[in-house]
Amino acid sequence: MSVRVYVPVTAAALAELVEQGRLPGPLDAHAVTDELRASWPDGDDEQWEYAALAAAADEAWQARGSGALRRHVVAADVASVEPREDREGEVTGVRVVGDLVWKRVAAAHVDTDDLVSGPDPDGGPELAWFATQEISTLL
Repeated sequence: MSVRVYVPVTAAALAELVEQGRLPGPLDAHAVTDELRASWPDGDDEQWEYAALAAAADEAWQARGSGALRRHVVAADVASVEPREDREGEVTGVRVVGDLVWKRVAAAHVDTDDLVSGPDPDGGPELAWFATQEISTLL
């Protein structure tokens, strides 16, 4: 059984994943966790997945690097994850133990326009979905 994870990456890390076919682990990511389900018992699978993606998008903005104006999140299915102990109060945080390999990537979620002042915490732009065959056009 695999786990769908949302890995916040920089543009450079996304390019490395495409060019090298892998990103070396361990990697911080977000996923639907038991803690998320417990904290939101009225949620459903789609809502929980969106919450994990949104948390990864927030982290991507924080880690984007100097001058970068877009968020990049890779959705992938990995064999296993472990809890991230460094994210107090974060119910979606996980760590991908092994490398993230290209063949396990499902899609990328990326801003299509530059975010000059950062994402709006009250409902800023949605990330666009890109199939694996489209990811190289983002670089």
